[in-house]
Amino acid sequence: MEKFKIIIQLTRLNKPIGFMLLFWPCLWGLTLGYYFNDQVSIYFKYIILFFLGSVLMRSAGCIFNDIVDRDFDKKVERTKSRPIASGKISVLESSFYIIALCLIALLVLLQFNKLTIILGMSSMIFAFSYPFMKRITYWPQLFLGLTFNWGIIMGWSALTNNISIEPLLLYMSAIFWTLGYDTIYGLQDMHDDEIIGVKSTSIKFKNNPKVFVGSCYCLCVFFILIMFFMMDLNKYILFFSIPFIVSLFYQIKIFDIKNEKSCLNAFKFNNFSGFFNFLFILLINLR
Repeated sequence: MEKFKIIIQLTRLNKPIGFMLLFWPCLWGLTLGYYFNDQVSIYFKYIILFFLGSVLMRSAGCIFNDIVDRDFDKKVERTKSRPIASGKISVLESSFYIIALCLIALLVLLQFNKLTIILGMSSMIFAFSYPFMKRITYWPQLFLGLTFNWGIIMGWSALTNNISIEPLLLYMSAIFWTLGYDTIYGLQDMHDDEIIGVKSTSIKFKNNPKVFVGSCYCLCVFFILIMFFMMDLNKYILFFSIPFIVSLFYQIKIFDIKNEKSCLNAFKFNNFSGFFNFLFILLINLR
């Protein structure tokens, strides 16, 4: 039972917000693709596959991140009790779990068409280079945005077997969404990160974090609106984007750089934001 608890902590399965933030973009891309290829049975099958893939790859990514950051994690109050940093599990054993999770994820990936398989394999470059970005740039959150939202392109290609301007615009929107919410998340560790030399947008924009996050969220909405008008949809559907937009600016209102709990709460609220945007894209299909 103790070993089981360690594995749960290692993979962060006790913190579902992580794999949900990976899954929502997959579902957005899949639902957008459904507008052009409305195969109901395949759509629901792929929802399950993308959910499994999100859980597996997020778990593998967390373990790899903890291996790379184990020396940093020991010096940060919030992360020093993580299994690898605290010595509860070895790097070697953790590496075996990464391999096992990736192999299972590969079996899931092989259920899709050739283009989606190629896109999925290419995402590994992003996933396993992200942990090193905080050492070389103040923009690791931007790289996370490129990584976490790749599922939009994959979801679209799974149903359409092509790449088009619509999912690319949605991808751009999601990158700014991630850039915003992960900056909020990073504010929790800002003081420790500055001491140990870790870089982030949270530190870079620490004097005006709300302005920066607000700018990111405005660009997120801007790219969604461009996509909407390019698709020449019924203008009344635009009304249903309001919950998503309000949820973004609600986060800006509630987070306080001096209150770590408020930053965490604002970050977690993005699970609702992801859901609201899914509903908006789903309603686009009611043509």
